[in-house]
Amino acid sequence: MNWRNFLLVAVFSVGTFSFAQSNLLNAKTPAEIGKKTEAELNADNDKPLPYGYVGDRDILMGKTVWEIIDVNQRVNFPMYYPIEGDLGPDRKPLYDVLTQAMRDKKITEVYDSGYFTAKKTLEDIEKSLVFTDTTDQGIEELNSGAKSVSEEYIVKTEIKAIDVQGYKIKGFWYFDKRQGELKYRLMGICPLVPDVYTMNTEAGKNEAPIELFWVYFPAARDVLHGAKAFNEKNSAMPFSFDHLLNSRRFGAVIYLEENVYGDRLIKDYMKENSQMQLLESERVKEKIRNFELDMWNY
Repeated sequence: MNWRNFLLVAVFSVGTFSFAQSNLLNAKTPAEIGKKTEAELNADNDKPLPYGYVGDRDILMGKTVWEIIDVNQRVNFPMYYPIEGDLGPDRKPLYDVLTQAMRDKKITEVYDSGYFTAKKTLEDIEKSLVFTDTTDQGIEELNSGAKSVSEEYIVKTEIKAIDVQGYKIKGFWYFDKRQGELKYRLMGICPLVPDVYTMNTEAGKNEAPIELFWVYFPAARDVLHGAKAFNEKNSAMPFSFDHLLNSRRFGAVIYLEENVYGDRLIKDYMKENSQMQLLESERVKEKIRNFELDMWNY
């Protein structure tokens, strides 16, 4: 490991430690848990590690890829859990962190696709999250002359963290010729959920999940830096979601790479064969990784 990588790991480690449950072993009451000492407050870094400037001329090779993160895989559990119960402000799933920040207007760079062309307003987002319907009994009540429908005949459906089936991410792999290494920059993230309008119907149970919204990742880093993901190896040192995603502490499968055919999906040319689609995903991944290997001569 060279000194640059060592310093990068050290900075991430210090930032992660400073947000741990400080004073856990010294607290006399539960209220004292999480209170940082004066030294910790002085050394605290409340900002994510900034990206360095990369000029277009410094990029020897660049490739944009889209991937799917399956939250059913154990390595991806920190993004999905906890889905029930109140475990404190520092224990929230990624979905709750994103949606709450949108409602608080801390995240505003939200779009309808991974190309970030059409922005979504908070009203548009709420329509995708919550659906209110009236049962047949409620409609009969209105037809009978009632001025309003009884609450018992109103059904409210809301997308919650437990409904998230995965995440789509968009990222850019590039070879930095100045530093002589392959790097990755995450550009966007999108929760995959059932359609709120059909999820409770028989037809909706068999439908594929839809893209809820796309968050432009660089604009959401401050929020994700302040939110913590569970660290299974050491719960006293949780990771921030910003660190978890930037350092690729997750498992994902490539389903699309930018291409001359209008960015067609892998499944569009590897049809009805899931195994071949996975092999093609690995081929794309190896093609990108091998570019760095081919730069070195022995």
